[in-house]
Amino acid sequence: MDAIVVCQKVSKTYHVDHISVKALTEVDLEVARGEFVTLAGPSGSGKTTLLNVIGGLDQPSAGEVTLEGRRIDRLSPAELADLRLERVGFVFQAYNLIPVLSARENVEFVMELQGMGGDERHQLSSEILAEVGLEGMEDRRPAELSGGQQQRVAVARAIVSRPSVVLADEPTANLDSRTARELVELMRALNRKHQTTFLISTHDPMVIELAPRKIGLRDGRVVDDQAGR
Repeated sequence: MDAIVVCQKVSKTYHVDHISVKALTEVDLEVARGEFVTLAGPSGSGKTTLLNVIGGLDQPSAGEVTLEGRRIDRLSPAELADLRLERVGFVFQAYNLIPVLSARENVEFVMELQGMGGDERHQLSSEILAEVGLEGMEDRRPAELSGGQQQRVAVARAIVSRPSVVLADEPTANLDSRTARELVELMRALNRKHQTTFLISTHDPMVIELAPRKIGLRDGRVVDDQAGR
């Protein structure tokens, strides 16, 4: 297996008002290149913390995290920032679009930070927005888009520069059931077409059902790992 993400004995403990809270306890996990995986579990199960650790948004308290063969738990803050910019795409529950920018400008933002030229950014943003079903809406700002359309912009932004892995944290939580299904089916189609690895945290049974691999977490531990359809 060509493992793109490897976690070995990963633990995370938060300290709040002299109280220690264990968010993750000795998590072992491997995700292969091109997989589409859900991290499923109730609130407080550790799935968001695990995504944040894999994406370099948080550091583990113990254990090793490897992305594309590189130990990211040893990287400096500046190195982690570069890693997130170049190798990881993020999709958040609250969309996290920049309200004063158009859909196209939101999609191009990461590519601009990467130093890509304007013509190439414009072409790639047009292609990916069409691919996610937003052709003709490139110049609309987030307030002029529905919640489902905003999340499609977020998915386009996450995948446009071909990251190694896309991490999506409860991406359907603010969507109605029909829009949520359409979004997951879109991400699955992008996964198949581009062979981009997707790792999605969710407690939505529909999202879990559509995933070829489902990893269950409870109380910061992996309790289940099964293949689906």
